[in-house]
Amino acid sequence: MYPYVRLAKEALNSRKAPPLGLFGTHLSRHVCWPWDIDPWMELNNGRALTLYDLGRIPLAARTGLTQAARDKGWGLTVAGVSVRYRRRVQMFQRFEMRSRLIGWDARFFYIEQSMWRAGECTNQMLLRMAVITKGGMIAPARLAAELGHADASPALPQWVQAWIDADATRPWPPAP
Repeated sequence: MYPYVRLAKEALNSRKAPPLGLFGTHLSRHVCWPWDIDPWMELNNGRALTLYDLGRIPLAARTGLTQAARDKGWGLTVAGVSVRYRRRVQMFQRFEMRSRLIGWDARFFYIEQSMWRAGECTNQMLLRMAVITKGGMIAPARLAAELGHADASPALPQWVQAWIDADATRPWPPAP
């Protein structure tokens, strides 16, 4: 089941938090609950993706992305993700999530999120997010401009650009 109660808690906490600059980092603290684990008694990989919503949605709210998109009748949607898992998060362990916007290209925003426990990164996610409307996708620069950021995106790090380039070679739709 989707963690609506946890999301509501994070949404309320983010409303109390000061606004973030477009490239600010949103920090949130979480617990790995019994309903988050897999048969190996650790955070389920699919659940980790769901829990990243608990950082990304407040990040979008605090930076103004959510309100600016709503004002224009636009939406924000996940358009791709790459995750690297390195350390276990076990039941009842606390962890910190860090979420930040890295930049954008002509089609997508790129967001980096990571989970940390005891000063060590347990996993990291690179996500691309599309700005959408009934008529199709909107260039991210338009939404950034709505927030007063008329400049071009900062250069994307090489590892992000490498992922973009590699993903562009992937056939779509996949072979049956």
